[in-house]
Amino acid sequence: MDFFEAVKKRRSIRRYTQDPFPEDLVEKALEAAVLAPNSSNTQTWNFYWVRSEEKKKTLIENCLSQSAARTASHLLVVVADPKLWKRSQSSLIEWAQKANAPKEVVMYYEKLVPIMYRWGFLNLLAPIKDLIFFVTGLFRPIMRGPASRRDAQEVAIKSAALAAENFVLAISALGGASCMMEGFDEWRVKKLLNLSSSARVVMVIAVGYEAEKGTWGPQVRLPMNEVVHRL
Repeated sequence: MDFFEAVKKRRSIRRYTQDPFPEDLVEKALEAAVLAPNSSNTQTWNFYWVRSEEKKKTLIENCLSQSAARTASHLLVVVADPKLWKRSQSSLIEWAQKANAPKEVVMYYEKLVPIMYRWGFLNLLAPIKDLIFFVTGLFRPIMRGPASRRDAQEVAIKSAALAAENFVLAISALGGASCMMEGFDEWRVKKLLNLSSSARVVMVIAVGYEAEKGTWGPQVRLPMNEVVHRL
């Protein structure tokens, strides 16, 4: 399927048929998800494919028992955790060294990434970093974050959302349908998946084949001239 066809085909489908969506196609879509661009290539994401019937039942309840969750063949939880920079750091340093990347790149992963992603006990590093960013920024353009725990989580959430978009577009290209759900009880989903306190549940994605009346109506978007600003 052409890329633009997949983009146009993707809708938030609220109801699915009872025909099971093939697991190998979900795997293929996950392969597309992890190829998504992300902040500094730190890959601070995890994808939980909930396959246990017991856990799936609980997850449906935690998604407020909405129809997209109840009728889906598969449910996947997209999670962002800024502390996962530690998981990728050694691999990224090794990659930079083998690729003969500039010394600045190796230094970036060795020194700067840990500084940017750490917020300290009780978030104590945040005001110090904010002050450094402010003073330095008086003299030249600089990155002004992340400084706090919340900032780091925001960066990780952006990356995870990009991966989620890759995933649902791949599902569309493979003939399936999906719904990126934000209606869920995050505290209960985190408890179900045994997530760390620094993790954030970005969305739960329902996957399956679209049933009759799978959407609430035609797609609605604002006119281009209201959202695209040419300066």
